[in-house]
Amino acid sequence: MADYHTFPLGPTVLQSGLTVPNPVLAYQTYGALNADKSNAVVYPTSYGAQHYDIEWLIRPGGILDPETHFIVIPNMFGSGLSTSPSNIEPPHSKARYPNFTAYDNVQAQRRLMTEVFGVDRIALVYGWSMGAQQAMHWGALFPDKVERILAICGSAKTAPHNKVFLEGVKATLTADPAWCGTHFTAKPETGLRAMGRVYAGWGMSQEFYRDEVWEPAGFSSLEDYLVRSWEWNFLRRDADNLLAMLWTWMNADISANTLYQGDFARALGAIQAKTILMPSETDLYFRVEDNRRELAHLPNAELRPMPSIWGHRAGNPTDNPADEAFIRQAVQDLLSS
Repeated sequence: MADYHTFPLGPTVLQSGLTVPNPVLAYQTYGALNADKSNAVVYPTSYGAQHYDIEWLIRPGGILDPETHFIVIPNMFGSGLSTSPSNIEPPHSKARYPNFTAYDNVQAQRRLMTEVFGVDRIALVYGWSMGAQQAMHWGALFPDKVERILAICGSAKTAPHNKVFLEGVKATLTADPAWCGTHFTAKPETGLRAMGRVYAGWGMSQEFYRDEVWEPAGFSSLEDYLVRSWEWNFLRRDADNLLAMLWTWMNADISANTLYQGDFARALGAIQAKTILMPSETDLYFRVEDNRRELAHLPNAELRPMPSIWGHRAGNPTDNPADEAFIRQAVQDLLSS
């Protein structure tokens, strides 16, 4: 039996105009709601991740503490747990998978919090990478419902250079012979391994490799690190799911909806939540400068770059106590404000 919960959404019209008859949002919870339901934290998943991959930071005294807060991890559409190419019901299929936007994800998450838990206001939306993009969508789409945002190694809109990086990753994966033009006809092991190696050059910084930081992390050589960390990270996932989430990432934009009609500055200006934008100084695709430009339009925000050589992975510091402490301090600062 699944060790998580599911929320059937019923017939749902997506931003694209397509109706999905019965999409499902998979989620896990940690801690308990207090009497006035004021301690809810929403923690959306990141690219290629399921709640299992990111729940490590939820522990007593951890970055997110279940002894004081009720934490909900909603799994993104495309993750393999929520509705995804690998599990979608007819009439859709892998070849006919309807694209879900970040907007679609957050609308479903809002329904989960109100309809299942009766939570109207969110104490904190915490997110890393694509999770940070969803956090910024929460702030723009429901400005009077979100009190705080911590957006780590993410952005409110996917930058052009970020899209170029993603196009390269996509091209690498779909070069596998199993790609038929609309979906994969078999597990594309060669493409997934190649994707992992390409991603490794973007996910970590030049300094990380120069200083051989992979060695104290438990790897015997650079090749060992590439195989057991990066190739394995993608081999364990469904390739069609990865492409679905890649599309969501490429099209993330808090202003791409009828509410803001493409006015990015106005969408940023609508975010009332106390916000910390936390890029990594060595992230190669979610850049500090992109957050700096967003900051100019945010009415209640701070830019707090992470002084880390772990690149994009600084935002998910499973093996990096210094970056974990940096993030924990930011959460404490927000929650005490």
